[in-house]
Amino acid sequence: MDAASLTTLVVDDAATKRYIIGSWLRRAGHTVIEAASAAEAWERLAERRPDLVVLDVRLPDASGIEVCEQIKSDPDTASLPVIHISGAAVEVADRARGLRSGADAYLTDPIDPDEFLATVQAVLRYYRARRIAERLAERLAALTRASLAINAADTFDRLAAAAARGAAEVFGVRSVAMILPVGGRLRRIACLPPAMELRPRSARPDMLERLGRFVALGQGTGTAVATVSGERWREVLPDALLIGDVSMVMSRTKVGRPPVCLAVEAEGAGDEDGFNMLRQLGQTVAIAVEALRSYTEERSISETLQRSLLPAALPHVPGWAFALRYAPASREAEVGGDFYEVLPIGDRVLVAIGDVQGHSLHAATVMAELRHALRAFAVEGHDAVRVLDGLNRMLRRYHEDQTATICLLTLDPDEGAVQVASAGHMPPLFAVGGRARFGAGGGLLLGFPAEDIGVEKVQVPPGGLILLYTDGLVEDRHVPITDNLERLRGLAENADPDLEAFSDRVLAAFGRREDDVAMIVLRRDPG
Repeated sequence: MDAASLTTLVVDDAATKRYIIGSWLRRAGHTVIEAASAAEAWERLAERRPDLVVLDVRLPDASGIEVCEQIKSDPDTASLPVIHISGAAVEVADRARGLRSGADAYLTDPIDPDEFLATVQAVLRYYRARRIAERLAERLAALTRASLAINAADTFDRLAAAAARGAAEVFGVRSVAMILPVGGRLRRIACLPPAMELRPRSARPDMLERLGRFVALGQGTGTAVATVSGERWREVLPDALLIGDVSMVMSRTKVGRPPVCLAVEAEGAGDEDGFNMLRQLGQTVAIAVEALRSYTEERSISETLQRSLLPAALPHVPGWAFALRYAPASREAEVGGDFYEVLPIGDRVLVAIGDVQGHSLHAATVMAELRHALRAFAVEGHDAVRVLDGLNRMLRRYHEDQTATICLLTLDPDEGAVQVASAGHMPPLFAVGGRARFGAGGGLLLGFPAEDIGVEKVQVPPGGLILLYTDGLVEDRHVPITDNLERLRGLAENADPDLEAFSDRVLAAFGRREDDVAMIVLRRDPG
């Protein structure tokens, strides 16, 4: 800390003594402000924060020791160093009391100017090191919080916001984060302390490439930092919210990927420690971005594969309307085992919905085998009971470690007669005229020995609705399943005339799910 930048408050009721102490400090390069009493001292402290207080022990309106205690007990001034001086309280007990009360040094008259200035330097040297350590600790704590927020972000927008806010908190200055998902648009978000206001900004596609000329990252992996003049920075970003020169980091963890960029006003990260923290924060963001990129790509591939295993279109069944939904789990990237099928077989229609245990490529493979076997058995003319028996024998023979649930509806479209056969699946929901009830459902899961498969016969009147669904819709670790089933029944009692709108409303009512959801809704025409 340069002496020319130091401000010292001298508190003494003797004008002569204030002048002498002040002259020594001024010759040493300090800016000196004065107070003749405790009340004036508090006024000066409120007006301006000094770097040091030289405090007489005996003041006309208070004890200097009490003033020191108040300074040290206030969080806003606790780190302010205090040197006691006294011409009266000169005994060992006086000095001990002053030091125990929080003073950093205690000098008695007559005071030698060299000793006084040496004491000032020693006290300031200690507090300088303490402030550096405290500031470093604050930055490390902010860096930890920022890293947790960055790694918790589940979208690129949230990740960019967490990165910008984290940089602003760590360095205490304005910041900006730039992230480019593969095949996506560039996210650029600025954060403005102290309110930590986030401001999304537009971004040109070539912005990261142009900023990359300021650092030595090239096309490889790694992290590079640099300080860029404000003029050069604004040549690339004319609408930049950063003021003055800019410290920036660019980081890439995989060759061929766009780098991430974090930038802060240089006054907040201009030293070696600041550069190291900026580099670490950039690496954290790059790792999180790559993980989110990989997750997004894997999820997209999984969803594409999953949907390719489901029917592409519904058959036309006169007198009946259908709606299908498949919603992948919100927290899973793996392929799931939920499936559905609608098959016209002669003058009947076979409607099936099922769920193979697990989330994996193996589960999807078993699901595809079951679906194709279901089609084969149905085309051969087997009824629902024999179809389920055949599926169970196939699963036990070729996938003895796997289980599945399935519900089969055999529908006579003209008469509205329905036969329901279930193997451990959630009960179907029947609704008509503002009233809804659940069918029998249940039964033994596929994958276990089964001799008797129960069949429920239902007559669906004109306007009647049937809802089939997988357990992912109603299972919730924080809500009893009976509560969610009752909620679903209430929705069915007030079903929209448009089945597509009704299906969307059901999914929206239950929100993001932890498991895949498959759903079939069918309604007999009111006429």
